[in-house]
Amino acid sequence: MNKLRIRLKSYDHRILDQSVKSIVETAKRFGANLSGPIPLPTERSLYTVLRSPHVDKKSREQFELRVHKRLIELKDVTPDIIDALNKLEIPAGVYIEVKAM
Repeated sequence: MNKLRIRLKSYDHRILDQSVKSIVETAKRFGANLSGPIPLPTERSLYTVLRSPHVDKKSREQFELRVHKRLIELKDVTPDIIDALNKLEIPAGVYIEVKAM
């Protein structure tokens, strides 16, 4: 295993940046060569619903859902780095996808 690609997704950019910071600090502590964090485009979903249950079609409300994403690439990965990354405490609102290349 020579290279890891880590994609992180979250609705809240603050906890996403905290998670990215802890991953980068852990990788640097073990001497990994890394590139990133690279901010990927934010997915934005807009939902429009009627405010009234019966009439008033013109009265609507809009809700927005944003998914923030970051990418980190680790090169020259050792088993020690993988063990350290597995032991990290990541907040509940962050989805992590790891791909070995």
